[in-house]
Amino acid sequence: MTDRRNFLKTSATMAALGSATLSAQSASAAAGSNERMRIGFIGPGGRGFSAHVKSLCALHAAGRAIDLVGVAEVYEVQRDRVADHIKKETGTDPGRYVDYRDMIEKENLDAVCIGTPDHWHHKQTIDALAAGLNVYCEKPMTKTVQEAFDVEDKWRDSGKVMQVGVQSTSLPVWDEVNKLLCDGKLGKVLGFQTEYFRNSDVGQWRYYKLTPEMTPKTIDWDRWLGREHDLAEDMPFDREVYKQWRRFWPFGSGMFTDLFVHRTTSMLKATGLRVPGRVVGAGGIYLEYDGRGVPDVATVAADFNEGVQGLITATMCNQESRINQLIRGHYGTFAFGNGEGFDGFDFIPERGPVTHVRQEAERIATTPVKNTTLAHFENWLDACEANDPSMCNNQPDLGAAAMSVVNLGAQSYRNGQVYFVDDRKISDKDPGWAGKWEARSVAGGPASHIPGWNAGDYGSTQSAPEYMKYGGPWVDGKDPASET
Repeated sequence: MTDRRNFLKTSATMAALGSATLSAQSASAAAGSNERMRIGFIGPGGRGFSAHVKSLCALHAAGRAIDLVGVAEVYEVQRDRVADHIKKETGTDPGRYVDYRDMIEKENLDAVCIGTPDHWHHKQTIDALAAGLNVYCEKPMTKTVQEAFDVEDKWRDSGKVMQVGVQSTSLPVWDEVNKLLCDGKLGKVLGFQTEYFRNSDVGQWRYYKLTPEMTPKTIDWDRWLGREHDLAEDMPFDREVYKQWRRFWPFGSGMFTDLFVHRTTSMLKATGLRVPGRVVGAGGIYLEYDGRGVPDVATVAADFNEGVQGLITATMCNQESRINQLIRGHYGTFAFGNGEGFDGFDFIPERGPVTHVRQEAERIATTPVKNTTLAHFENWLDACEANDPSMCNNQPDLGAAAMSVVNLGAQSYRNGQVYFVDDRKISDKDPGWAGKWEARSVAGGPASHIPGWNAGDYGSTQSAPEYMKYGGPWVDGKDPASET
């Protein structure tokens, strides 16, 4: 394994040298098939403990060649809880740290799992990649879209393995759907819709319990805020902010980045779409008047240059009447279940007089995955052992694309702006979005398609009725039909 004890001493130099330094560091391969992979945890709070730590403990017990050797956590009660659990389950007493940089320096790691609040993801991911480590980062990949693009670039330069923690991307169904779409099963793909509804009698994210043990003596508050790196403004210690941070804009974006990112990532994987061209968000706080900043009702509409629209919508105050998760095309629709536990999906054909193709409704089977979180970590370990970043089911390019949809939707809601993206440049100035489609219509097409489309014009054209020959402008009083 690569010795990383000099990480802190050389971090400033690495930042200056940029990608050249990163490339040199990444020349050392990840854990080979006959070596044990040393993993450290950064910020294993709720999700970081229940999903990251416990999944990898289970995989260790199942015989995977991994050792869980370090825990970096600013809350000493949680730090000891996690470390004690690892010792009990694996027999290894992990090093206990407040600052993750000390863990990287001392533990000779091969990989880290990042489970901190969103505002830390970019900084910690960049530091880990620069230190030559493979990374598992909980969703969302970053706090902002520009941070997401930066992580994607640094990841590509590093050659390291990185998985973004949207576990539903380890369902085989999305690759299966993508092949059907590209082969033209639905004809021209027009749009997708998805959701993540919830309901609660206490308010979304307020079910994370506050305890008297949470004090400035047990929690390094300045470090949690990220004051050293200007990640957040200074503010008094607050148990509510610490434990229920998803309710507050400085640290998260509510349902946009905690929930919408799940289903949005799946839809992007299924369609092959990535960064949108136009995004608008809407919503408000209509019931949960508990001091939160983020909305309890929200919708994002994202338009893509491939001629596809994505709709993501939900409320945190109603769960039993969720909208269906769908992908629509000119010749039919794929209808999916809500959640991750489905064993198939439905093909709903359009009417024969429209398609002029004989189609039957059908149920298309897929392989269910009992525990998607465990499968997602297995996929990451497989990629690390093979030293093959392309094996990961949710790589940073997909993570950045999902962030560009949900985070721009959140910004649009807050700022009252429509956002446009062109070659990663984000603007609230309309470049003529509607005009370009109107010009396409005047020119008579052609239709744009999802990446990987190989079905030609199937389901992508319309015929002109005979009577349309009577249409068109009369120039100098002359009937255009007289020329036909």
